[in-house]
Parts: sequence; structure tokens; C-alpha cells
Amino acid sequence: MEYTVQKLGKLAGVSTRTLRYYDEIGILKPARINSSGYRIYGQAEVDRLQQILFYRELGVNLESIRDIVTAPDFDGAAALKEHREKLLEKRKQLDALIANVDKTIALTEGRITMSNKEKFEGFKKNMIEDNEKKYGKEVREKYGEDTVNKSNAKLMNMTEEEYQEVTKLSEDLSKTLAEAFKTGDPAGELAQKAAEMHKKWLTYYWHDYSKEAHAGLAQMYVDDERFTAYYDKEQPGTAAFLRDAVFIYTGMNK
Repeated sequence: MEYTVQKLGKLAGVSTRTLRYYDEIGILKPARINSSGYRIYGQAEVDRLQQILFYRELGVNLESIRDIVTAPDFDGAAALKEHREKLLEKRKQLDALIANVDKTIALTEGRITMSNKEKFEGFKKNMIEDNEKKYGKEVREKYGEDTVNKSNAKLMNMTEEEYQEVTKLSEDLSKTLAEAFKTGDPAGELAQKAAEMHKKWLTYYWHDYSKEAHAGLAQMYVDDERFTAYYDKEQPGTAAFLRDAVFIYTGMNK
């Protein structure tokens, strides 16, 4: 079966403007243009649009989606299996949050009692699963299964008071690092204070602290573009500055 832009847009629940844009950027070309100048889409294009929408739902940007679906070795069947696994992970995260909300509703209505630990359990589970999805493979390869599992267990056992403390510490660290960056001196007082605060922040999550691991993580902030993007979003170069400050703090800059 073939579809015009209007019909395909209606079928997929997307606007005709979106489909035209996908054509312009080369992510979804029509099968052909008919004699009247209309874009015509076939089954292959319908299947590709489904893949694109799956990736969009998972938060992948259009540039990355284009690279994926237009790659010569793209395997649609394997991609669907991957989508399924990621959607199951997402559902698991949502189920944990929904269960937490349900408990909180029941608590406010006086039907159950709920400890403060339980109130934050769903959020902590979601945090762990999100981190695993984003960085799990790299971190486990670098630090080992046992280290990561112990870190996750420590987070799950974090008290409400500790959670509030580490949240405030994270905010203070960001402010201090931003001010230190302006000095341009990773060995300076402010930069070394930021490195100390970074160590303290890590101890809330790590089962064991070592200078080598601290320096290794700081280097990962520079080597992994996802970490770099996070630290550099306000001031480009911050990730490298923090790395240098941590190297000096830990004595690993030799």
C-alpha cells in the first residue's frame, strides 16, 4: 500500500510538516514523487518511520537517528529487539515511580503508613537504572561489577537526611567549580576546594574511595563526551578544568 504525506501523517500521528522536514534532512525520503509532484511512501518508508518514532520516544536526537537508520549495516529486526529491551527498562522505571506515587497517595489518605526511606525508594531506583542505561557499560568495564554493585547498594540505603545533604553538596559544588573556573587556575584555592567537595560528593555514592579512582573518574569526564557535555554546558572547558584540579588534589598529575 502507498501513502501520500497527508495519509502517512494521519496513520502515524505526526504532522505533514514533520514528514517534509524528515525528507529535507534525509532521514525519511519518499519512495517516489508522482506526476502531480506529491511525495509517495511505500511499506519500507512506513517501517522506517516506525523506527524513527521509536528512537524519538527513547530520547535520541534526530541527527543520531539519521546516522543509525541510514547506516549500510542497519538491521531493522535487531533494532526492534533493542527498542523492546529499552522500552521494558523504561516501563520498569515508570512502574517503580507509579508504585511510589500510589503509596504516597495512600499515605496522605491515611490508608497506610510509609517510612521516609520508602518515599525516596522509587526515585533512587530510577536514578540507578538511568545511570546504568547511560553509563553502566563504561563504568563497569572501568571499575568492575563488584564496585558498581556496592555503589548502587549504598545509594539504595541512603537516608532522607543523606539525600538532602548530597543534593545540597552537589549544588554547592557546581557554584564553587564555576567560580574556580573563572580564575583559570586548577591549583588555586577555589579549584582545590571544588576538588575536595567533589571527593566528599563521591563518598556518598562510592563504597570505597581511592585517589586513583577519583582521578580516573575525572579523566572520564574529559574522555566521554556525555560527561563533558554535562560539565561544559554553562562554561566550555569546565570538565578539563575539574580533571586538572582533581589530578592536582589527588597527586596524580605527575
